[in-house]
Amino acid sequence: MSGDRPTMPPVRLNSDAELARDALAAPLFARAVRLARWAGPGTRVGAGGELTDEQLPLAAAELGLPADGDGAAGASEAWRLAVDTGLVDVEDADEEDGEGTASPGEQVQLITSGSPQEILALWLDGLESVYADATGPQFDDFADLVGEDGEVDFAKLEWDPETEAEFLDGVLGNLYLLSVSETGSADGPVPLPALAASMIVPDDMGEPSDDALEQVSEAMMRLDDQFRLLEPIGLVEYWPVDEALMAEETEGAVEPVAPVDEEDVARYGMVRLTPLGLYGVRARMLDAGVEAPAVGDLAGKDASALLGALAHFPAAAARAETVLWLADREPAAAAKELLSAARGADRGAPLRRLHCQQALSLVTDEAADHEVRAVLDDPELGGLARVRLAERGAADVPPPPEAMVFWLAIDTLAAQLEADGEDEELQALVEGLTGQYTGFFDAAWRVDHPATADVLEAMGRLHPDKKAAKDARKAAFKARSRA
Repeated sequence: MSGDRPTMPPVRLNSDAELARDALAAPLFARAVRLARWAGPGTRVGAGGELTDEQLPLAAAELGLPADGDGAAGASEAWRLAVDTGLVDVEDADEEDGEGTASPGEQVQLITSGSPQEILALWLDGLESVYADATGPQFDDFADLVGEDGEVDFAKLEWDPETEAEFLDGVLGNLYLLSVSETGSADGPVPLPALAASMIVPDDMGEPSDDALEQVSEAMMRLDDQFRLLEPIGLVEYWPVDEALMAEETEGAVEPVAPVDEEDVARYGMVRLTPLGLYGVRARMLDAGVEAPAVGDLAGKDASALLGALAHFPAAAARAETVLWLADREPAAAAKELLSAARGADRGAPLRRLHCQQALSLVTDEAADHEVRAVLDDPELGGLARVRLAERGAADVPPPPEAMVFWLAIDTLAAQLEADGEDEELQALVEGLTGQYTGFFDAAWRVDHPATADVLEAMGRLHPDKKAAKDARKAAFKARSRA
């Protein structure tokens, strides 16, 4: 497999319009917008921009929240998001009473008149604010942090902001990987114990140690708090840890060992990224310099960029990307560009030709067939051209010379090696080729292809028949000697 794979597989995102609607519907963001429109000349705030104690019940009532501590906390959280995102402008506090005023900010206009991209940018600002809260220090009583001298003792927090952010970034990165994987893991939520363990338990550890299980337990409780904060902004769907389990954990009566049935799994918490969450996590990764492609990114690029990138795409994403690339091009021009980009003797060329062949299978217009016929005599492209025309049912395709048959066989095997390594599918292909062509190795070592020796050596490792495997190794030796 190629060593320069992108950090993340490509993700298929919803349209900007769909994502913007999701952003506006996120409960916390919607509340922040509502409070921004509610704010007026009489809205009093403290020195830090927070609503005063007198204003909090009014804000809670505006949001339809209960007139209790939970309602006040919900209103305060939504107000803070409105201030952080510029939905609300705060005037400086008055010197006499220490209070200031608030009014709707310029960003409020974007809610009704802004483009989907502008709304999403505003939502991302809100996500960063919530993310800061989720990775912030935890304490039960602020007074416990104040020393005898009246100063805040931050050492008592035992909190490292970089470590906290790095851990949550890693967790969300793992969720993202599950969401974009070819297996479709994100169709269902991910158990919280498995997510926590993925960050703590080494891959080579057999039975987790007691210390590892204790760390997983602590991480789960922290993640439970964090996902409860991240769900209202629309990043995740979260099924929290059972309150009874949390009480038992606090009393030291239970350890979250691997549950065995679906009911137990659900009690330990479940989470998955929403479509908006995929967008948000990807945006954060891009800001951090992580390569996180999205399907459709290549639509405006040339065929060389397309075929080079498809080498690292799962099959479904590769097909979707190719369909989008072809959509804005004339069939004949697209075929000509793809064929030109497929040429080459470098290591990645066989895989480019394989993806070229797959892309051409999606072009059904007869105008493309003329461009394909033009390369029938090309030593690098003649084989795939014949495959394409045969798939189209063409009856007048000349049979390939024997040299082209063996060259195409080596090229195809080289492409499979580059894409998937020495897997079972390649082993079946090797057996099929040697079974179809008597004396395959006697001819194959003479093939003038840069990958001939490497392919024959791989065939020697893969072929289950000892004699055939030995013949493959001899042929590989001859190919290297000839080179």
